[in-house]
Amino acid sequence: MEIKLLRNKLDEISKISNEAWMSNLDDRKQKEMEFHDKHRTITRKKTLSKNEEKKIYGNRIFYAGTNSSHEYVKEWIKKHSKEKVFLDYACGNGGHAILAAKAGAKLSVGLDISPGSIANAKNIAEIESVAANTYFLQADAENTKIPDNSIDVIVCSGMLHHLDLSYALPELRRIMTSGGRLLAIEALNYNPMIRIYREMTPNMRTEWEKNHILSLKDVKFASRFFNVENIKFWHITSFLATFCKPLLPVFNFMDSILTRMPGIRRMAWQFTFELLKRK
Repeated sequence: MEIKLLRNKLDEISKISNEAWMSNLDDRKQKEMEFHDKHRTITRKKTLSKNEEKKIYGNRIFYAGTNSSHEYVKEWIKKHSKEKVFLDYACGNGGHAILAAKAGAKLSVGLDISPGSIANAKNIAEIESVAANTYFLQADAENTKIPDNSIDVIVCSGMLHHLDLSYALPELRRIMTSGGRLLAIEALNYNPMIRIYREMTPNMRTEWEKNHILSLKDVKFASRFFNVENIKFWHITSFLATFCKPLLPVFNFMDSILTRMPGIRRMAWQFTFELLKRK
């Protein structure tokens, strides 16, 4: 699809009034929208007490040890985005869409249910001088209204577990071009200690999210709609760098071994996989 035509279609989606659009959302989606709009508003953090901030964002301290997966995702986007139509699916503040735009995407689209996130993403795109080849819109990820066969490359970072996959996966297949490629970055639901931590920190996620962290069964379900490739496991020990950052290279080396071991690799905190639309 020509970029100009796609932009026109996205304009049509964006012109639907919020009142009309949100009236069609079920209760689950309303709660997801309210949660993420509240928690992704950049200025809101400045008003929180330290105790409130810890309850909501406390798990972010563990991201000090996730540099290896972050670099993998960044390099994947740079490799696959040039001269492509890219979609940052459930984009949050639009970081991956902006990276794709800088990597030479013909058009880099960000979609999210949270109006606050879309406002932030547009503002950041302006600051980063990529507004000309980015487009951010509020929409339902399970019913995007994006035209058929119009997206070449998709990144879905930590969001599939917020969605009903029986709707999201067919929708993703519908909007992707033949041979289109998707990279998913998700938490993994096997490590018992991490599962206990999630139970102990209910303010950090919605009830749906907590109950739908992905497993390999979900990847098998995805194989009904796509070819599944390049499953990789991340961060069995590297999160410990939160407590001793100088040892991160040691933890990353240990993870490079442990994440190749069947069974043990299921204890990883996160995993990535690619979905390829069949030609």
